[in-house]
Amino acid sequence: MMAAALNDTGLRGELLLDEPLSRHTSWRVGGPARRFYRPADRADLIEFLRNLAPDEPLLWLGLGSNLLVRDGGFAGTVVALSGRLTALRLGGPDRLYGEAGVACAHVARLAVRNGGVGLEFLAGIPGTLGGALAMNAGAFGGETWRNVVEVETVDRHGRVRTRAPADFVVGYREVRGPAGEWFLAATLRFEPGDAAAAQQRVRQLLDRRAATQPTSQPSGGSTFRNPPGDFAARLIETAGLKGLTVGGAQVSPKHANFIVNLGGATAADIEALIAEVAARVKAVHGIELRAEVHTVGESA
Repeated sequence: MMAAALNDTGLRGELLLDEPLSRHTSWRVGGPARRFYRPADRADLIEFLRNLAPDEPLLWLGLGSNLLVRDGGFAGTVVALSGRLTALRLGGPDRLYGEAGVACAHVARLAVRNGGVGLEFLAGIPGTLGGALAMNAGAFGGETWRNVVEVETVDRHGRVRTRAPADFVVGYREVRGPAGEWFLAATLRFEPGDAAAAQQRVRQLLDRRAATQPTSQPSGGSTFRNPPGDFAARLIETAGLKGLTVGGAQVSPKHANFIVNLGGATAADIEALIAEVAARVKAVHGIELRAEVHTVGESA
């Protein structure tokens, strides 16, 4: 890793060269990013994008969950929003506004503290609001886009737009929208309700997550999408795959839809284990599992 000078650019963020992405992903694997930029704030991010080469590959990174970066790294620019773009405020009696870098858990807590219900599920999502918007993240029966009033996007030229949900095709763990735009912020809706009851529900959700998921080990979150009418974890477990290991990667004995890094795993180990699990589930159940995690970058 090497810091790069920004003295003559007018930019105020932090630019790193050859930054290991294993430091920034929840699986703790991933090769280096050619360039890694942490914007100082929203205005700095917009200026950075305006100065990018038009063909520069871009990867947007929040807390690094649901992402597998291959061992050869990413031959482009990573825009890292974790700890940046974290504005979060109420926007009325039943709405809140959050920037893309704010943790989902903080969004849930703000709503709950103000007597809002309907966003408690976000407390169980280990990512940022930007990531939740990009994949329609969900947990415990809730989904992000059910609560979206409007979003703000930015393109690689730094142009900011306000868009309605109707501008996007939203599905299960999938969102398609205008090409070449990324989420900057969103306004979410919640229902007025009982603050104490909402806080109790958050505690219950977090207790359930801790009891059923390997939260103390590095993982990417849920590995596979649930197929229609079934659960990926059930299919994997009944195929006898809990504990299956490739290198330092293992199908969690605690929750079959989580692959954990036992220590020293490579991205190649994890990718091979994902493929092996999918192949065995197909052989046993005749069902083709689709990955929920996104895989990017070059092989070593």
